[in-house]
Amino acid sequence: MNNKNSLVLVTGGTGYLGSHTVVELMNQGYDVLIADNLSNSYAEVVDFIEQIAGKRPGFVAVDLADCDAARAFFAGVGKIDAIIHFAALKAVNESVQNPLLYFRNNLFSLINLLENMHGHNIRSLVFSSSCTVYGQPDILPVSENCPFGKAWSPYGRTKQISEHIIEDSCKKENLNAVSLRYFNPIGAHPSALIGEYPIGTPGNLMPFITQTAAGIQKILHVFGSDYDTPDGTAIRDYIHVMDLANAHIAALEHLLHKKYKESCEVYNIGAGRGYSVLEVIESFEKVSGQKLNYEFAPRRKGDIVKIWADVTRANKELQWCVSRSLDEMTLSAWKWQLTLESRRK
Repeated sequence: MNNKNSLVLVTGGTGYLGSHTVVELMNQGYDVLIADNLSNSYAEVVDFIEQIAGKRPGFVAVDLADCDAARAFFAGVGKIDAIIHFAALKAVNESVQNPLLYFRNNLFSLINLLENMHGHNIRSLVFSSSCTVYGQPDILPVSENCPFGKAWSPYGRTKQISEHIIEDSCKKENLNAVSLRYFNPIGAHPSALIGEYPIGTPGNLMPFITQTAAGIQKILHVFGSDYDTPDGTAIRDYIHVMDLANAHIAALEHLLHKKYKESCEVYNIGAGRGYSVLEVIESFEKVSGQKLNYEFAPRRKGDIVKIWADVTRANKELQWCVSRSLDEMTLSAWKWQLTLESRRK
């Protein structure tokens, strides 16, 4: 299949992960249509994507969790060859505080998407899943063969349910899907034109680090200092957002070129090693030259102790692997924050 003849719909395409993936899709010759409700992103991101890629993606502001809006959207667009579905709320702590919001948004948008895929003969789906489906695994690194554990947050539960919905839909409909179980994406595009830019107080570690260094946040709270880890802080598998974006290209081509063995497949997408919160802070201070103001705070509900990925399957079957270090991740995040500061002046 010639990429230039393929139109890919990217839901949530103005968000952090979506925007970087859109850039890589366009660099690979795909035509891209973004659908986003802008609940946690900005329409101006489309302008920055155009600056980077040299071409403007299509964009429609639509809430796919709204059944009527989703139906009207699909009726109004032309032939779509594949969908990459990012659109979802994703803050663990927020989901604990407002679980119904997460179930309504994340599940309704997926169901509406699948119904319209069936009605418009769209057969290929790459789904944005999460390592939270594993809960706190007993064996590390965690592989795709690990069964779902107890979800520690409503966010994680929506991803578990979503994967079941997709799996059952693949059995019933003529649908092929790949679910990518992300670990912890951080960093920004090398141009520093796009990056993680949450609306309101950040729910993730890296933007809180950079905003603290920039003086936007007064203090960085490190949640938990008594975990069963070498330095007492939680451990996660951090992956550069550009490596993550490239994983979506690999998954998409896996589907479009019919390389799949099953109609529904899952892959871990991570660096394959864990870093503690304090290691991330140390890396950031080293590459940025900024001393962070941080203090320890009690553990948060919904946070697991430690997790990192076995990425053997993705390496072998998708021919994908990471290429960027933790220092490259934290430095690119800081350069992005500096760009945001310059835009404010």
